[in-house]
Amino acid sequence: MSLVIQNLEKGFNQGEDKVTVLAGLNAEIKQGEVVAIVGQSGSGKSTLLSLLAGLDQADKGAILVDGSDLSGMNEKQVTEFRGQNIGIVFQQYHLVSHLTAVENVMLPMEILGKDEAEAKATALLKEMGLEHRLNQFPSKMSGGECQRVAIARALAVQPKILLADEPSGNLDVHTGDKVMDVFFDAAKKYKITTILVTHSEALAKRCQRVLRLSEGKLLEA
Repeated sequence: MSLVIQNLEKGFNQGEDKVTVLAGLNAEIKQGEVVAIVGQSGSGKSTLLSLLAGLDQADKGAILVDGSDLSGMNEKQVTEFRGQNIGIVFQQYHLVSHLTAVENVMLPMEILGKDEAEAKATALLKEMGLEHRLNQFPSKMSGGECQRVAIARALAVQPKILLADEPSGNLDVHTGDKVMDVFFDAAKKYKITTILVTHSEALAKRCQRVLRLSEGKLLEA
């Protein structure tokens, strides 16, 4: 899926003042492209990702996913669209603590009523090198293993768009590099339009294109 951002604006109230985070932001990301978004802390990277995921609503502008305006959908429509088309990988993993690795990956497929959820979840976890962790709970796994489970879960519904917010931010350099190898391999294998928010210039360089968020706008880095 292609992604077009048109004149996107977002601000937050701080007391009597309104702080503008995104100011008439525009960008176009092509089908299958892997793009990094970089910028200083507080520049609005995570805010932008929340808007693209439909987890928050812009003040103005449009987010066009293959021509469908995400910002024009109601909450129910956005939830359905996100569930069927968008995979999200967070810095904090957000795994369900009382579910095993395979159950966590099965969850989005079960919500959508997909067939053979367990077999598909098992196959994805094996791809991630976690065949020995299928029935482990998150508390019994390392940070790198938890993040690989989170990546498998994001891929479970065969998303058209993959969004990642500092996915290696909580990991040491060695583990983070291994996890990101898995991440980039999956994006390439499944030809997913991918947007990676990162503070790491080294990680950004592994993407096909780098966009820098500065003063509320996206610029080619």
